[in-house]
Amino acid sequence: METIKTGIIGLGGRGRGLLETAMSVENVKIVALCDAYSDRLNMSAETVKQKTGFLPATYADYTLLLADKNVDVVIIASSWDQHIKMAINALKAGKITAMEVGGAYDIEECWDLVRTYEETKVPFMMLENCCFNKFELLVTSLHRAGKLGEIVHCHGAYRHDLRKEILGGRVNRHYRLNNYIKRCAENYPTHEIGPIAKILDINRGNRFVSLTSVASKAVGLEEFAKTDGNPDKSLIGVKFRQGDIVNTVITCANGETVTLTLNTTLPTYYSRELEVHGTKGLCRQEENLVALEEDCNLEEFWDPEKFLLKHINNAENYKAYLPEYWQDLTEEQRKAIGHGGMDYITLDSFFKAVGSGKEMPVDVYDAATWACITALSEQSVATGGTVRYFPDFTRGEWIKRPRYDVVE
Repeated sequence: METIKTGIIGLGGRGRGLLETAMSVENVKIVALCDAYSDRLNMSAETVKQKTGFLPATYADYTLLLADKNVDVVIIASSWDQHIKMAINALKAGKITAMEVGGAYDIEECWDLVRTYEETKVPFMMLENCCFNKFELLVTSLHRAGKLGEIVHCHGAYRHDLRKEILGGRVNRHYRLNNYIKRCAENYPTHEIGPIAKILDINRGNRFVSLTSVASKAVGLEEFAKTDGNPDKSLIGVKFRQGDIVNTVITCANGETVTLTLNTTLPTYYSRELEVHGTKGLCRQEENLVALEEDCNLEEFWDPEKFLLKHINNAENYKAYLPEYWQDLTEEQRKAIGHGGMDYITLDSFFKAVGSGKEMPVDVYDAATWACITALSEQSVATGGTVRYFPDFTRGEWIKRPRYDVVE
């Protein structure tokens, strides 16, 4: 395709951000927009007109956008509970589909997504932008080069103080609120598990086997609702089911373990806490730290203060291992397109795959495997941390599927 005619479904905060980024990608033309709220729809259409001179078609009903013959590609950025349903319908309509992240509500909907892709063969990608982030790709490259040895354990988290955003759900028409009132799960796993899954070759020579999840009590939102920071006083006294801290342990077929932590309803700073422990080294995202055994000595590991002074923020020393995307990304691009540049790389990678016909960097099996963590963890938490087993969405093909990294 010389011009990739694209429609976007969902124009809340994330959808508008994707709209801005998509317009900066070469050969992409925004031809249609959809949102249930007319103000968001009209504002976004005007943004496209101002930046491109073209006024896209607008729809309040996403099925009408899917029926638009002028649309080749669909980006789905609606509420969590609609992502998979909309993606299935988009694939059935023959639209190349990019679906935003979020946890699945049910294992069967993950299977439905996989089956639909396999029946239609329409290209599909989950837009897990953290797989394309600088540190995550550096760690992946170091591992591929053998610098970390054999990986034994990984850790990730979604640590993000969302109390005001969650309680503002009715005010801002945001979907998170009902999830926190009615559910208790690892509800947002893909930012942390996506990069880890790529490092561990999940669905491509390795697979997730089981998980167990436990949740703390839920008091953070209830307490915050009583403060001046609460944008919706009608929520004072409301009981929330979502535990303040959810911890999940995952086992892998090749023997690695993974831990995930969700922390979105207590005072905290933003972090995805990526840690990768190998037999030859350690990487920690919070300190921007790479500690390879070949660059250290055993005494350093016994003196934490000296160790951190030497290795904190030293990831730049290994920038030669970064993929070309991050070598070439300009400072202007990073500032203009959000999330430090990884949003641009994500969409650019998607649209390059659309144009070339190559395999999608984050495929339907990745999407189903990562999203089902939410449904499995919800079951585990509800039953006292019992073990839950991952479906094999590849139906045994993981044993022989070759590695395919998000960027070369």
